[in-house]
Amino acid sequence: MVGRCRLLFERWFAESSLHLEIQRALYVFLVFTTMHQARSITDFSARYAMNDIKKGALYALVCYLIWGVFPLFWYPLNQSDMPSIQILAQRIVWSAVFAGVLLTVFRQWREVVQAALRPRILGIFTLTAVLVAINWLVYLWAILNGHVLDASLGYFINPLVNVLLGFVFLREKLNRLHVLALCLAAGGIVWLAVPAGQIPWISIVLAASFGLYGLIRKTAPMPALAGLALETFILAPVALGYLLLCFWGGTLYFSQLNALQTSVLLLSGAATTIPLLLFAEGAKRIPLSLLGMLQYVSPTLQLLLGIVMFHEPLNGARLTGYALVWLGVAVFLTGSWRAHRLPQHATESHE
Repeated sequence: MVGRCRLLFERWFAESSLHLEIQRALYVFLVFTTMHQARSITDFSARYAMNDIKKGALYALVCYLIWGVFPLFWYPLNQSDMPSIQILAQRIVWSAVFAGVLLTVFRQWREVVQAALRPRILGIFTLTAVLVAINWLVYLWAILNGHVLDASLGYFINPLVNVLLGFVFLREKLNRLHVLALCLAAGGIVWLAVPAGQIPWISIVLAASFGLYGLIRKTAPMPALAGLALETFILAPVALGYLLLCFWGGTLYFSQLNALQTSVLLLSGAATTIPLLLFAEGAKRIPLSLLGMLQYVSPTLQLLLGIVMFHEPLNGARLTGYALVWLGVAVFLTGSWRAHRLPQHATESHE
């Protein structure tokens, strides 16, 4: 049954000339449904007076669900010859455009202008902008070059990186199970690099860049939308300049794309901005440890897509390395669960 569904899915994408309008409509529906979900979360939170932690958890969960199916969003560009760096540049430009629209709607231009005039804040967001650009580029390259599993592994490792960064920079406590989890994950990376014969650089770069981004963004003194807009505005001139150079040099891929591929680029701004905005709102409200627990939704979905839809192999020595990381994840979740259960039992015993 799974094989039949997979065959039908691939044929559906391959016959783009017959189903172009249907596919385009699906992408429009996906992005604007996401926009509606983001607004619904805000309404739901206000209606039921949810506290900050519950709000943050809900924001983060929806964000990770969206990121989990991102390989499907970018899949049509896998059938084009457009370089990953050009896709990144397009993504940055359209993200800046969409962020500008949101700033106008929510009247937050003043915060962006004030931040841009303060060298210290501008420096902080320049750093986060560089980190997110690195993360986007490596992720796009991985998806478009048959490394969905490596990308998923990076986001399996990332929560453990968050815990480590929280311990080092924010003095968040680690229990023994957290330490064991970090050791197992590190062992999995070493196994992939030595016996399996492949350094998982994609996984390492994705985990490190996004972990540092989350740490710095958590302490950034700006509203989520204004901060995200400032990051994209910092990157946009560089991205636009690169696209102009490609245009003048005759190497710009745009007119060669079909309607579906073009629509993916145009919608990439909304598809990028909304989940990052949800992530920023969530990261401000919940501890890095809880943020790390919720993040496993995204790599799990990506792992399933990599195996079922993209036919990437997972066997032999590579499977052993992944298994060590997953064991570390299981130990980490157990440690986090116990850490959250102990305060509850203590509270109940005093009542």
